[in-house]
Amino acid sequence: MYLLTIVTPEKIFYEGKVVSLVAPGSEGYLGVLTDHAPLITALVPGKLTVKDNKNQELIFALGGGFLEVFKNHVTILAYSIESVEDIDYERAKKALQRAKRRLKSKEKKIDIPRALAALHRAENRCRLYEIIRMGQER
Repeated sequence: MYLLTIVTPEKIFYEGKVVSLVAPGSEGYLGVLTDHAPLITALVPGKLTVKDNKNQELIFALGGGFLEVFKNHVTILAYSIESVEDIDYERAKKALQRAKRRLKSKEKKIDIPRALAALHRAENRCRLYEIIRMGQER
């Protein structure tokens, strides 16, 4: 096992011993087990799966960030993260619609990278909720 710390701009979201994790890296999903080689990588919005010290699988909607592995300590600096059980599906759907409207808008003052990031986060939250909570594949 190793220590996992997940930090958001607001708080320490999770801290505890874990057996493994699978994270959405910028080049694809990556797994981390005990004694993993040192690593720093960017994370993209996606599904973060953690197997805790009781061998329970925890699933989170990750909004991107960075992951560092060093001497059996993994730190995730997350832009945003929430347990799939805590996703407000209606709010996520509204955020997705809002992001799509912004990107279709012809306004010159739209921050395209920011709107795309919001779109990807909302899509991830909706997709994970639908797959895990509703049992639907898209």
